[in-house]
Amino acid sequence: MTGPMVKEILTIPPVIQEELDRRGGLNGLISRLPDDQELQNLVEVHHALSDLIRMKILHLLTSQPLCVCVIREIIGISDSNLSYHLNVLKKAGIIVGEQQGSWIIYSLTERGKKYSIVAQDSDKVVHESRLMCYNEPRKNKK
Repeated sequence: MTGPMVKEILTIPPVIQEELDRRGGLNGLISRLPDDQELQNLVEVHHALSDLIRMKILHLLTSQPLCVCVIREIIGISDSNLSYHLNVLKKAGIIVGEQQGSWIIYSLTERGKKYSIVAQDSDKVVHESRLMCYNEPRKNKK
């Protein structure tokens, strides 16, 4: 990525300036930014994973490939709503739909498998934090 050349002199705290100098100044920091396309890809993935229904779909497909009718039955949403969510996940490269006769079977892509592992790890963290909350002694309110 080619960033703007920094011409203005900024007043920066010394501790920040020292670290910036080690990294080539502001221009060195700017040169480390991913290009816009890479960042756009990340935006799409984060958008795809920022919805409860899409996270449910991700978890379901972690178990096995599924057709729309099974996903719809489990999640309990309309065909049009499910289609929207599946398209968001497809656009982000998380799932793929493969035509098999009159059915479309959805499964995780390699990218989707990586994110499903992250989702499963976050589930473990939530579960463990719940256990810690239940097992902590309660303080008496006075």
